[in-house]
Amino acid sequence: MPGFLLPLTRAVTYTRWLHVLVGAIVPFACAMVYPGLSNPSPRDWLLVAVLPIPLALAVGMVPSIRHAEGLQARLMLFPGPHARVRNDEDPGVSTVFSASWTDRARTGGWLVLRLEAGLALALVTNTLLTLALSLAGAAAGEPGLAGPLPYVSDAGWIHALLAPVPVLVLIVVAAGAGALMAQAARRLLGPSVKERLAELEERTEQLLERNEIARELHDTLGHALTLAVVQAGAARAAGDPDFTDRALEAIEETGRAALEDLDRVLRVLRETGQPAGARPALDEAGRLLDSARSSGAQVDAEVTGPLEHLPGPISREAYRMLQEALTNVLRHAGPVRIGVRIAIETARLRLEVRNPLPDPAPVAGTGGGRGLRGICERAALLGGEAKAGQHGGHWLLYVDLPL
Repeated sequence: MPGFLLPLTRAVTYTRWLHVLVGAIVPFACAMVYPGLSNPSPRDWLLVAVLPIPLALAVGMVPSIRHAEGLQARLMLFPGPHARVRNDEDPGVSTVFSASWTDRARTGGWLVLRLEAGLALALVTNTLLTLALSLAGAAAGEPGLAGPLPYVSDAGWIHALLAPVPVLVLIVVAAGAGALMAQAARRLLGPSVKERLAELEERTEQLLERNEIARELHDTLGHALTLAVVQAGAARAAGDPDFTDRALEAIEETGRAALEDLDRVLRVLRETGQPAGARPALDEAGRLLDSARSSGAQVDAEVTGPLEHLPGPISREAYRMLQEALTNVLRHAGPVRIGVRIAIETARLRLEVRNPLPDPAPVAGTGGGRGLRGICERAALLGGEAKAGQHGGHWLLYVDLPL
């Protein structure tokens, strides 16, 4: 089918046509009062077009009108379930109430445009349909129906061929008018700067939540799987039934804790309104250290200061940082000797995790993988900093957080 005939097959062409024509109701209603529709002159049509403008501007000042017009525009001017064309793109038309005088002015302008465009399209529709009916009547042999066209006897076939032309022209005109009205709706009913900022903030919040959930899953599942792999390998290498029993017990406890964390994260994703459950805090760091020891690592821990009195957000994020640091050591260096230092000094929390360099040693300053990036991001969000690199023949992770 030729491209110019495609609008004939799309329902949105006719919904737009109807939407524009509805705007002509008010001008015609006003015209019935004054100056009347009995043999109107060009001056009368000018009055019909001008008189409703103050009324449209006054109605546009009502905040709820913008909401109603936005809903109508979304439904009738843009492709959707009612149209034979798939379009999942946001139409860019707001459906909220007017929140400022700028919104009211734009709504008033949109109403004036609807009235004028509706009146113009109604006149064009009436003219072209009348012409099509005149040609059809002439084709049927009724000279009185030829209207403005000259009637030629024995030439009915010519009138029959010409009769569909005004209808096709009308549909093309209606499709073009509808497309222009859709563009105007985006400009006059589109989101204001304030609404765009609010939408951007909402999207940013959603991205932050998704990133936080991704970090939670990475920390929880990565730690559990790393410990399980290291402990299973150590148990097989040791060949000691007692060590194997302890390793299996540690794997069971780690897996159970990981399942609890996974269930908590899934509850957040489902948005059931139920509490997401308490996240572990730094005063539970002993569980992490015991898990690392059960994998065969020798953990020397030094804790200074009351961890239970730390602010909740800092304590929970520091727990995840320590968890990720121990996971990285076990993943990249194996069950080696690990030095852990947790200290509260002058309103700051300092966390150090030190281990012998694996072979080959990692390159300092490369930024590490997801785990190290996650630690740096968590520290930055809390106003602190995190550094990692070689230090005196060891790999050192240093985290400094303000309290």
